[in-house]
Amino acid sequence: MKITVIGGGPGGLYFSILLKKAMPDYDVSVYERNKADDSFGFGVVFSDETLSEFLTRDPDSYDLIRSRFAYWDELDVARDGEKVRITGNGFCGCSRKTLLQLLQQRCKEVGVNLNFEANVKDLSQFSDSDIIVAADGINSNIREKYADDFGTEVQMKSNRFVWMGSTRPLDAFTYFFRSTPYGTFVAHTYQYEEGMSTWIFETTDETWQKAGFDVTNEEDTIAKLSELFKEELDGHGLISNHSHWRQFPAVTNKNWHKDNIVLLGDAKATAHYSIGSGTKLAMECAIALADSVIKHTNDIPAVFENYEKLRRNRVEMIQHAANVSLDWFEHMDRHMQHDFMKFAFSTMTRAKKVTFENLGLRDALFTQKVLAEFNEKEGNKNPNTTAAFTPFSLRDMTLDNRIVMSPMEQYSAEEGLVNDWHLMHYGSRATGGLSLILTEATAISPTGRITLGCAGIWSKEQVIAWKRTVDFVHQNSTAKIGVQIGHSGRKGAMQFYWDAKNKAIDNAWELLSASPIPFSDTMAIPREMTIADMDTITAEFVNAAKNADEAGFDMIELQAHHGFLLASFLSPLTNIRADEFGGSIENRLKFPLRVFNAMREIFPKGKPMSVRISASDWAENGITEDDVLAIAEAFKQVGADIINVSTGLTVENEKPAIGRMWQTPFSDMVRNEVNVPTITAGYIQDIDQINTILLNGRADLVALGKTLLLDPYFVRNAQAYEQHKAKNLEELGIPKPYMSATPHLYPYIAGQRRNAENMKKALKPLTHKK
Repeated sequence: MKITVIGGGPGGLYFSILLKKAMPDYDVSVYERNKADDSFGFGVVFSDETLSEFLTRDPDSYDLIRSRFAYWDELDVARDGEKVRITGNGFCGCSRKTLLQLLQQRCKEVGVNLNFEANVKDLSQFSDSDIIVAADGINSNIREKYADDFGTEVQMKSNRFVWMGSTRPLDAFTYFFRSTPYGTFVAHTYQYEEGMSTWIFETTDETWQKAGFDVTNEEDTIAKLSELFKEELDGHGLISNHSHWRQFPAVTNKNWHKDNIVLLGDAKATAHYSIGSGTKLAMECAIALADSVIKHTNDIPAVFENYEKLRRNRVEMIQHAANVSLDWFEHMDRHMQHDFMKFAFSTMTRAKKVTFENLGLRDALFTQKVLAEFNEKEGNKNPNTTAAFTPFSLRDMTLDNRIVMSPMEQYSAEEGLVNDWHLMHYGSRATGGLSLILTEATAISPTGRITLGCAGIWSKEQVIAWKRTVDFVHQNSTAKIGVQIGHSGRKGAMQFYWDAKNKAIDNAWELLSASPIPFSDTMAIPREMTIADMDTITAEFVNAAKNADEAGFDMIELQAHHGFLLASFLSPLTNIRADEFGGSIENRLKFPLRVFNAMREIFPKGKPMSVRISASDWAENGITEDDVLAIAEAFKQVGADIINVSTGLTVENEKPAIGRMWQTPFSDMVRNEVNVPTITAGYIQDIDQINTILLNGRADLVALGKTLLLDPYFVRNAQAYEQHKAKNLEELGIPKPYMSATPHLYPYIAGQRRNAENMKKALKPLTHKK
């Protein structure tokens, strides 16, 4: 079998080594456009996990790499002279040039044919090859030639970065953050061999422009960065090697192969350097491709299918984490306002892969410092109080903890009247320990309902029905309960979702919206609201707010998200009005602000009000980041105490990027740009994630939705997991008939946690420190 590899980077070389070693009879040749000793960049990084993989796959390659790497277990976060060290990380650095030389040596040992200064542009010379591996880098000629077949997308990210070196010795991987008159810069730094370290400088495009950098002027770049990072460089100079300022290209391909051509390394997919080396990703994919060839030999389609099966999900997960990490660095200025320990923790958990517990298992001293600073800032006397179980106040309302029940439609009301189902639904979760219950969307009128089963709060009968549930919550728990008040707009008169998705009921009522745009092809076209309609709707919202207070609710949340009536004014996808309520975000805000102001005026001053907004439409030409910040700022100015930050469901053709804690970056943006408290939600599933979100300042309250549907006692289990108030269980607010369970629950959950932590420690890769 004849294998041709285009590109002599680490991925292509390592694939060739593994395949030739396993299949000595195969003809494996590598064609590299540069000279054998050419190398761009300085060092590369590998984790203990990756090194363990190298050891099992080819011990000889591992021994060669290990003989020349610099190993560190520590990671430092430094900001303007302050520094904290986090241990237990397990990484090594290696010179890229040295790595290539070692892999080239290993290729020769196993019989791989190496061809240098071979710039391949025409693949016809390899017509007799069974497989052609395109490993020719980010700017792959092969990939670009067949971009339509591969489904290639390249998105240039906004931040500027430059890759340099220095003789400054470093005993830990270090993030050096520096405040400058132009904005924030960061240097990602690590030592990769004795006397040499990599320095990747990064900043926003705006800061880069203000500082007056030039893309290709290396002397000017060195002079300016040497001055800005004078303290960090400690008398050592910077070294360039084609060190031009760049923007990171995020490369994805819908298809990884075409005919007998397969993509490998950066040609296939890139991941931002802030979560680890692209070299690591390329070599791990090289392992999977070699395994696939060995397993399926001459069945080329099966080879490629197996390759994608082994790596597609993993690569996409890494790319998603890399994009989240990259987004954090694109908004460094937002995070620099935090106290230092919170800032360091935010740096460490920016990609959402690392959590408070992860870090605690590596370096308990660091997480103790983070938690202590958080409690001191919140005015808590006990420095070890779990973040989720610290109090939080809004006006006269004080919550026991930071865990909230997100509004979830029950579709179980009759003529808008809540009943025993709602009493059980809300009551059980209140006694289950939640600090705040937010009800399902509750309509201001019969035609403001989403479905015929939606709750209402327009009549006195509904007030009486709600009061029964509200009183139960107050009498049997320490929870507070808020009502989400809204109008369905163009998403009204729908069938129950379990019967049909986005379809109208028979004999549907007339729908209203900002503009006559239907939500789906099966829904009616709504009527564009008139001034008279706005007057009527505002009065109905005011009536609902009065009724909410009469029912005893502690809080109101205004529904201005997910494409419902008020939200339809806010998004440019649903508001195409030509009058004073359309066009600019200031105009689009006028009616929602009018409604909020009218409700706030009659709702008791001591009771807080929230607004729930959609911070992204997940669709082209949708609401912008600037729009969202303007919306949050406007509601803050008129008295909103907290913003509940959601996303999506504005239009039917949305394409959300769903994953764990997927909406927290939007809450982070609103909270730390507008300086207003926020609630976040979205696939948050355990107490560790909740603590991580709170400690890195992404939200003030965390709302759980589906997690609570089948686990109303999530909070009680979490309290036992954290051993919260283990010596003062009577302070937990558990109803007396249930108190006798706590002496059994706490030891049981504690044992489960110990077992899980021991397993995590046992599965941690062994250190490869020399």
